[in-house]
Amino acid sequence: MSNEQPDRYGVIGYPISHSRSPIIHQLFAMQTNQPIRYDAFKVKPAELEAAISGFRRSGGQGLNVTTPHKTAVAKLVDSMTDRAQVAGAVNTLIFHENKMQGDNTDGYGLIRDLEENLDVQLADAKILILGAGGATGGIMNPLQERDPRFIVLANRTLPKAKALAAHFGNFGEVTACRFENVPVDDDYDLVINATSAGLKGEAPPYPREAVGSQTVCYDLSYALSPTPFCRWASERGARQSIMGWGMLVEQAAESFRIWRGIRPDTKPVLDQVRTSG
Repeated sequence: MSNEQPDRYGVIGYPISHSRSPIIHQLFAMQTNQPIRYDAFKVKPAELEAAISGFRRSGGQGLNVTTPHKTAVAKLVDSMTDRAQVAGAVNTLIFHENKMQGDNTDGYGLIRDLEENLDVQLADAKILILGAGGATGGIMNPLQERDPRFIVLANRTLPKAKALAAHFGNFGEVTACRFENVPVDDDYDLVINATSAGLKGEAPPYPREAVGSQTVCYDLSYALSPTPFCRWASERGARQSIMGWGMLVEQAAESFRIWRGIRPDTKPVLDQVRTSG
């Protein structure tokens, strides 16, 4: 038996206790016979840079980054992949010798879940995204590459939504508005919730008239029971009301591939985390 220590990876966020990433990466490691250990680290914003440096010095091989650090960590890396640069946010850190590279696998994970797992058609789709934070930045360009008819970005504060719309305006038609001013001339084909308002007990900013019987509603958040957004979508008669388990597993698989050079089979892992959390 080998006495070698497993390679160390992890995820940093604040809060972090809800994260299922350690379980997912453990299942990937078992499936692919990769010797890794993956832990969750609770890191306050003020401790971000020190926490990453400490993990690297202790021999860590790579990190995932979750809320609220995805935008801030982009300022700490030595380089970014094209998709991270376009997103303006980082969710995967790759350590090379003395350099640190940032990548973003969120958009890849969402697209793969929508198209491969859920058979959602994105070409010519009318898309509404609720929220204009780092999570939205990560999914915008991959969605635009599917050539939707348009994307509306709605946020509690207009300047943030406008800045994001301007950033991505070169890649397709994007408009910005406040939650209360979402255009509802027609039902949307896809409504994506990138806010955590419902989970935090705040008044959910969900525009009632945006959802019809053919609308797919997708929450980037996930839980063992339906999220407030998913309950609301079902009550509104949406065609599908989906939590982000698939995106979580698919983006994790892409990070695993980047780090280990092997792509795990996501289906059995997705089936397991959906049922057991």
